[in-house]
Amino acid sequence: MLKDVMIIADNLKKLYKLGKENTVHALNDVSFKIKDNSTVAIIGPSGSGKSTMLNILGGLDRDYTGQILVDEKDIKKYNSDYYRRHVVGTIFQQFYLIPTLTVAENILLPITMGRQFDAQFSKKRLDNLLERLGLENRRNHKPNELSGGQAQRVAIARALIAQPKIVLADEPTGNLDSKTASDIVKLMYDLNKEEGTTLIIVTHNPEMFSDVDQKIFLRDGEIVKD
Repeated sequence: MLKDVMIIADNLKKLYKLGKENTVHALNDVSFKIKDNSTVAIIGPSGSGKSTMLNILGGLDRDYTGQILVDEKDIKKYNSDYYRRHVVGTIFQQFYLIPTLTVAENILLPITMGRQFDAQFSKKRLDNLLERLGLENRRNHKPNELSGGQAQRVAIARALIAQPKIVLADEPTGNLDSKTASDIVKLMYDLNKEEGTTLIIVTHNPEMFSDVDQKIFLRDGEIVKD
């Protein structure tokens, strides 16, 4: 394998059975390579297979055929908890912040549950992300006290807290106004360079992520343009 390749997907197939006789090919012989430290957009309309691809890359769905290598290792051979805490971080469109926790507690949740970092590192990492994302004065606020843009920044910080190699973003600007969305896109690009991650964005809007290094277009479970 080339040393600068982070992800190799080879002949991925994912089937859903709808009733006894109806089978849907969510992914059909999908293959691609993604370089380390690059920015990638997986683009397609609703039903194209984007969400299925995101779930597989995120380690949430292992019921598929074909193979995905991440950092030269089949993702099915990773411990699932380790993979989702150390290898990938996911930014969801709906934020999924816990309403009873503060901003700081929401960000720290992935490494609090795993207890994989000591208290000194966790504090330093949290402080750095809060400063970089402009959330210092929101540290002790609850999610219902945040704007949409601030909530998305919290979600980004939570995805980055464990220093993952890959960051997956699911329609990260879908619930934001155009100005806030533009700011979030720029922030994600900047953080990708600073953190040295591989950033994979799932979107239906190719214009919003026009400056990525690679675009993978999906339609009806197949790559139509790469």
